[in-house]
Amino acid sequence: MINQAKSFARDLAVMLIGAAVLSVGFNLFLIPHQIISGGMSGVAMLIGYITKWNIGWLYLALNVPIFIWGWMILGKRFVALSILSVVATSVALLFIPVHLFNQDPLTASVFGGVLVGLGTGLSLRFNGSTGGFDIVASIILRRHDFPLGQVLFVLNGAVILILGLTQQNWDLALYSVISIFVTGKVIDVIHTRHVKFTAFIVSSKKEEMLKRLRPIPRGVTVLQAQGAYSGKERHVFMIVATRYELHTLMTAVREVDPDAFVNLVDTVGVYGLFRRE
Repeated sequence: MINQAKSFARDLAVMLIGAAVLSVGFNLFLIPHQIISGGMSGVAMLIGYITKWNIGWLYLALNVPIFIWGWMILGKRFVALSILSVVATSVALLFIPVHLFNQDPLTASVFGGVLVGLGTGLSLRFNGSTGGFDIVASIILRRHDFPLGQVLFVLNGAVILILGLTQQNWDLALYSVISIFVTGKVIDVIHTRHVKFTAFIVSSKKEEMLKRLRPIPRGVTVLQAQGAYSGKERHVFMIVATRYELHTLMTAVREVDPDAFVNLVDTVGVYGLFRRE
C-alpha cells in the first residue's frame, strides 16, 4: 500500500513537471509565432488564433468529452492523471506569459516541438497523458502496435490542413508540420511501450524464479536445459515484455539468482495472446 502511494505521488509530480515543460513550449515558442502543436492543444490554438479566446481554457474544455471516453476504456488512474496534466497545463498557460523568445519561426517550431514532446513523453511514460489525441492514440494502441509518435502525427494531419485553409498561410502550416514531427520523434524516444524484447533467463532455481516472476503481468515459458560443460540441470525461462518492464524483470532475476545468465533479444513482432495495455 505504501509503495502504491509512493508510485502515485511520483506520477503526480511528473504530471506537473510535464505540464510546466509543455506550457513553456507553447507560450515561448509556438504561440508567439502562431504555430500549432497538433491534437487538441492544436485545435485550441487554432480557435484561439481566430477568435482571440483564451487558449488554456479552450484546451481544457475540448478535452472533457475525450476524458469521458477514456474513463470508460482506459481506466480511472490513467484518466485521473491525464486530467491533472491538462488542468495543470491550462493553469500554467495562464501564469507563464506569452513571450516572443526568438525571431525565427523555424527555430521556434523545432525547439517548441522538443519541449512539447518532452512534456508529453514524460506524462505518457509515467502512466498519464496530456489528454486529447494522446488518449485517442492510447486507445488505438490497446489493439495495435504502432510507435505512438507516428500515430499522433497521422491524427494531427487534419488539424494542419484546417490551419492552412483558415489562415491562408501555408508557411505556418509547414512550420507546424515540423513542430509536430519533432514532437513525435521525441515522444517515441521517451515512450517505448511499443518496443518489446524477449528475455532468456538460465537458472537452476526454478520454483523461486517462477514465484518472483509471477507478479510481472507476462507469460513465462519454462524450458528444460543442461549445462554443456558442467552437465548440471538448468531451466530456461522465456518471457516477452516491453521496455517499460525491463527494470522490474532484471530486479526480480537478480534477487532470486545473481548468477543467472540472461540474454535479451529485440522482438520484431508478437502474434497471438499478448497483454498490450
